[in-house]
Amino acid sequence: MSVLPPSVAWSITDGPEAVAIIDQRLLPGELVVRRLETVDAVIDAIATLAVRGANVIGSAGGLGLALGIRQGLDAVVTADRLIAARPTAVNLAVAVNLVLAAHRAGLDPLERALGLIADDTEQTRLIGEFGRAELAGVDTVLTHCNTGRLATTGWGTALGVIYAKQAAGEPIRVLATETRPLRQGARLTAWELHTSGIDVSLIPDSAAASALGQGLVGAVIVGADRIAANGDTANKIGTRALAVAAAHEGIPFYVAATLNAVDLGTASGDAIEIEERDPAEMLEGIPVPIPVWNPAFDVTPGELIAGIITEAGVLRPPYAVSLKEALG
Repeated sequence: MSVLPPSVAWSITDGPEAVAIIDQRLLPGELVVRRLETVDAVIDAIATLAVRGANVIGSAGGLGLALGIRQGLDAVVTADRLIAARPTAVNLAVAVNLVLAAHRAGLDPLERALGLIADDTEQTRLIGEFGRAELAGVDTVLTHCNTGRLATTGWGTALGVIYAKQAAGEPIRVLATETRPLRQGARLTAWELHTSGIDVSLIPDSAAASALGQGLVGAVIVGADRIAANGDTANKIGTRALAVAAAHEGIPFYVAATLNAVDLGTASGDAIEIEERDPAEMLEGIPVPIPVWNPAFDVTPGELIAGIITEAGVLRPPYAVSLKEALG
C-alpha cells in the first residue's frame, strides 16, 4: 500500500508557519507538497483545485483562517474570503466558521483547526467501517470523482469504504469513472487505488450506465459536497446520471459523507449553489468560440439514494428525519 504525505497539514519547518498541501493539480505525474504561507495562497489553492475534496477543502480553510489570524488579519474578513473560494462544498464554510467561533470565544484558532483535522480522520474511519458492513457481500463497486486519502485526512468517504474492505481482507474491485471536468477519477482515484493495491479499472464517464446495465457492478458509492435537509445531494457533475441509471437497473446507490456536509439550512437541492467552471476547459482545440455550460456539480434527488453512510451510521429515508436526528 502506498504511503502518501498528509493531504493538508500545519507546517513549521523550512520557513514561516504555513499550510502544507499536496498539489493535486500535478498528480499523478508529480507528488509535490506546497507550503502556503499566506491566506491569499490558501485561497488560490482552493480556487484552482490545488487542494480539493470537500473534507480537505474544509481542513485547508480552517488552517487558512488560523494562519491569517496569527498574521494579524481581520478574522471576519478573512473567513468570508476563504468561504467564497468554493461555494458548493459546505464543509469549507463549516470548518472556517468553527475556527472563527473559537477565536471569538478567546480560544486558540490553530488548536481548533487541528482538532477538526483529527476529527475528520476518525470520522472517515467510522464511515469506512459502517460502509463495509453495509456492503457485505458486494465485491465490485463503481465510484465517481475522488473521495479517498487525497480528499480527506483519513481513509476517505466513499473510498474509505473500499479501504475498509481491503483492510478486512474482503475481496473488492472498483470501476472508477474518469470524472470530468479535470479527470479527477482518472488522475487521482485510479492512481490512488492502484498504488494502494486495490483492483481498479478506469472507465469513461459515458460507459458507466452500460457497466451497470451489464451487471458488472454490485453497488455505486460516491461522496458529497453538500447534502440538503431532504437528502438531495450535490456532488461532481455526472453523479445524478449514475443515480438514475442505478435506479433503473435496481442497483443500490450510496452517498458517503461526514455529517459536516449536511446543510439543514438548505431545504432541498434546488437551493444549492452550483459552481460553474471556465468554458475554456471545454473549448480547448476548438477554433470557433461557442456558448458553453460547464457546471462542476449536479444534484441527485434524495429518493434515488439507498443510504447515506456517515460517521453516525447508515442513514435511511426519510432523510428529512434521519439527517436531523443524526445531527442531534
